[in-house]
This record gives sequence, C-alpha cells and structure tokens, in this order.
Amino acid sequence: MTTTHEGGAAASHPRIPPASLKDLIEAELYMPFPFLSNPHEREAAAGVENWLRAYGLTDDPSVAAMVAHTRPAELASYNGPSMDPELLQIMANQIAYQFVFDDRAEEVGRRRPSRLMPMLCESIGILRDGGPPSTPLGAALADLQRQVMERCTPDQAARWAWAGREYVHGLLYEAVAQSDPVRLGTGLCASIRSLTAGVEPFHPLCEAALPGELAPEELDHPAVRRLRRLSADAAVWIPDLFSAVKEQRAGGVINLALAYRREYRCSVQEGVMLAVRRINGTITEFERLSRETEPELSPLGIGYVAGMADWIRGCYYWSRSVPRYADTSAVPAGPQI
Repeated sequence: MTTTHEGGAAASHPRIPPASLKDLIEAELYMPFPFLSNPHEREAAAGVENWLRAYGLTDDPSVAAMVAHTRPAELASYNGPSMDPELLQIMANQIAYQFVFDDRAEEVGRRRPSRLMPMLCESIGILRDGGPPSTPLGAALADLQRQVMERCTPDQAARWAWAGREYVHGLLYEAVAQSDPVRLGTGLCASIRSLTAGVEPFHPLCEAALPGELAPEELDHPAVRRLRRLSADAAVWIPDLFSAVKEQRAGGVINLALAYRREYRCSVQEGVMLAVRRINGTITEFERLSRETEPELSPLGIGYVAGMADWIRGCYYWSRSVPRYADTSAVPAGPQI
C-alpha cells in the first residue's frame, strides 16, 4: 500500500488566493484523510480494459475515450488501498461498468425517461432473479454478479445485489428529474444523487476485504447505518464539486453544487462553495461519529468503518486528477460563470 501526504488537501488556506475553481475547492474542502493507493492498480487497469473489451463495451470509440478519461482502476485503487488483487479487480470492473451504464442511461433517457425501461428492467431481472441477459451491458452485469458471488459470502452478495437495484432505480428518478429541472430543489437532488452515486453497492466489497463477516447486529447498528449514509454522501458530493463545470455545460442537473446554484440563483463558484460547506459538515460528523462508535464495535466493525473512510478519501484524490474533470482547472475561482 502506497502512502503519501499531498499539499493542498488540508483545510488550511494557501498563502496566495486560489486562481482556479480547482484551487478554491482544494483550499476550502476539509479532507482529514491522507492519500493512499493500492500497489496493484496497474494490473487492475489492464484487467478492466480486457474485461470491457470482452463484452464489447468499448467497441464504440466514444465509450473507450470516456473510460480512458475516467480511470476506473485508479478510483478503485484509491478507494480500496489495502484490497487484495482479486477484490480490487472486481471493484475496478464494477466502477467501469457503472460509468458506462450511467452514461448510456443518461443518453437514452434524457428526452424520454420511458425509453430507459428496457435496459433498467434487464438489470433488475439479473440482480433480483438471476435472469438471462439480452444485451452486452446485461452480459457484463451478469458476469460482474458472478464475480461477486464467487468472492463474497451469500449475505454480502445479497446486500450487493440489493444496493445495485437501488442504483438502477435511481437512474430512472434522475431521468425524470432531468426532464423537468425547474421542480428539482436541493433536497430532491441530494436524495436522487444518493442513489445514482452507486457508492453503496461497494460497501459489501469493503466488508469482503475484511478477515470475517460482520454480525447482523453490527451492520444494523444505528451509528453504522448513519456512517454508511455519511460516507456515501461525502464520496459522491466531492466529485460533484469538481464536475460542476462539466455538468453545467452538458445540461446536467443532478449535481449538488448546481442544485445550490439553482436554488440561490448564484454563480457556479458560489454554488460550489455552498456545497463545500455541506460536505465539510458531513465529513466532520463522520469523523466524530466514528470516534464515538469505535468502542462499541468489534475489530471487524472498525475495519468496515475504515473502508467507508477510504471512499471519502479516494473520491477526493481521484477527482483532483482525473481528466474527466479537467475543466475545473481552467475556470477562474471568482464568480464569472
């Protein structure tokens, strides 16, 4: 496991005013977790490329370019710095699949949400009933489910499938909201984003990385449930900061920073700063609740919560460098757009 501290990731302010929106985010966002990465990242990247090609998901040059700009294995490496190579590969494959599936769903459902029904129903059939796939995306999902079932316990695999179905349903909610953004307030946006983030399907994989299975009473502990929500929200809202410019230019609406921009009729930069405040509060609560709950948890429970922290840290460091969000570096820190 590689460890290093990165300047600018802490909450302390730089001596000179930030020049770009990216600089401003890095200066203002509270990130108490240092950078970590998995030493098997390169092998996972090669595995993702081969897996996507095997199911024809990168036959379209635009999809191949999207994957190259998204770097799913890098995100998996940062989110699972201590995972073994097999589990890291499953995580990287799933991240890549969700990016491809999410972009396809956005393209298909942008004008008519009803057009999404065939691809969403296929996914639900696979995840809920083990139904046969009828498309390359479905075949990839079925294989991904096979990988999870072979590596995880039956209960972990069941939790993975349930969270995956929630993610699929969220994409329909997103399409409906996208068709009528005027009615979409910050609260509704955050609720939909918690589903479309697709973070919670990875929690069973974080559990599978531990040397044993958590007891039901520990998984259902009220504080652990709250920590899962805080982790998932922070992990997806952080990329929203760095993707706000890209999403605004593409006409996207399910983005926390853009939701604040609409609600307060302010600039993108001001919307980003309002979102930063909310994220800082979320991370602070996660830290506090983690400390308070630790004495009540087993070593497995403590490791499970540490895996949630990995997702907060990983999404931050990935968002800072991924080409998908490069536009953030070209936008000034001042409210000009």
